[in-house]
Amino acid sequence: MRNHLLGLAAALMASVFASGASAQEKVVHVYNWSDYIDESILEDFTKETGIKVVYDVFDSNDLVETKLLAGGSGYDVVVPTGPFLARQIQAGVFQKLDKSKLPNMTNLWPMVSERLAKYDPGNEYAINYMWGTTGIGYNVDKVKAALGDVPIDSWDVLFKPENAEKLKSCGINILDASDETFAIAMNYIGKNPDSKEQADLEAGGDVYKAIRPFVKTFNASAYIDELANGDSCITIGWSGDVLQAKSRAEEAGNGVKVEFVIPKEGTYMWFDNLAIPADAKNVEEAHAFINYLMKPEVIAKASNYVQYANGNLASQQFIDKEVLENPSVYPPEEVISKLFTISPYGPREQRVLNRVWTQVKTGS
Repeated sequence: MRNHLLGLAAALMASVFASGASAQEKVVHVYNWSDYIDESILEDFTKETGIKVVYDVFDSNDLVETKLLAGGSGYDVVVPTGPFLARQIQAGVFQKLDKSKLPNMTNLWPMVSERLAKYDPGNEYAINYMWGTTGIGYNVDKVKAALGDVPIDSWDVLFKPENAEKLKSCGINILDASDETFAIAMNYIGKNPDSKEQADLEAGGDVYKAIRPFVKTFNASAYIDELANGDSCITIGWSGDVLQAKSRAEEAGNGVKVEFVIPKEGTYMWFDNLAIPADAKNVEEAHAFINYLMKPEVIAKASNYVQYANGNLASQQFIDKEVLENPSVYPPEEVISKLFTISPYGPREQRVLNRVWTQVKTGS
């Protein structure tokens, strides 16, 4: 009897230990941009797989990079933007994806995967989550009151100091994302938007220095609510963010009319991507999470919520018509042909960029 009881006790302890270990394994730590997913997706994933999602958010690529390069971030899935992804791959902070565990890759959009390969040759380390453009978000009535009937179709609206001066009173925000804002400025003045030459970077900075006296804020997340509430009237912003501001204003019924435009000179096409850190503790669960997001109906739900295009071609049948047919979200081919991407900055160029951007923001 004693041996039997000891055996039962041992079996019970083993069961408790195993269930504890199992519970430990059934978790995935995700680090994503703020306000960037329909949270019901996380709940549905847990219901379907039994894997709990611990979900944290950020609003800066620099913050993610600092954590990843320091090691021991504690995350299993992170969402870096293209140039940062490339630099982080080179630094060895990601592990190659096990594509045998990602059968839903068959749903991906070849055009997006091909462009993403600029940052991730062979698409070995990352899957596109969302992509979009960086353009002009604006309050229709306030901008018209300040500028008159000037067409809002060019970077001139912001980058010409005489226009920026007129817009000062209603609030200008510049996206605090120096890599792409500099690329946009360099493209605007006829330089290669992917240039890493110091003179070109400084020339891009000069575009912002010229309008700095009229700029109210530099931020990359608060501008959504500021635009929706009428606290600012024009911003350089990400397409989906501006469209979220538009939706929030409409839902609030506050009379604020927000629109987004891709300027005729062209702009930056960015990619936010799902990747697994090299030191991830829950690799199986990370693959399960990424594979789940590649289900067409799941990623479509995310696109409908954030109003960004995604890299999943099969999802388009599930995307709301007003999102899919919105040229600000899914631009026509002639607009896509004017979109550019940028490669990572090396340490020397990054120092120049950081120095000039600090000068711009501080007005020094």
